[in-house]
Amino acid sequence: MHPANLALRFALELAALAGVGWLVWGATQGWLRPVAAVLTAATVGTLWTVFNVPGDPSRSGAAPVTVPGIVRLVLELAILLGGALAWHLAGHSAIGATVATLVVLHYALSTGRIAWLLSQ
Repeated sequence: MHPANLALRFALELAALAGVGWLVWGATQGWLRPVAAVLTAATVGTLWTVFNVPGDPSRSGAAPVTVPGIVRLVLELAILLGGALAWHLAGHSAIGATVATLVVLHYALSTGRIAWLLSQ
């Protein structure tokens, strides 16, 4: 995968985590607000990190929990597009639409990796 596309994916990961954190921040009050926002973002980030396809050339190759390629692909799409949806639901539709558009662009530029994932 091209380094620029890897950088885009990293930015999308961060945007997804920020989106879910921001959505939860707005949905909670008091002392629970920061705790819930951080825990939600950390949980999503943990899912992204732990479930992996061994030998994925776009990642470290390490796989704490190995999953089939289709599972990883669905997980990635759920997190990245879920982050876009979270921005929209939090009242930031322009950010959500931008993130969703960039997710589509990222995967359009990642057809080789998608084929690799589906073969695993």
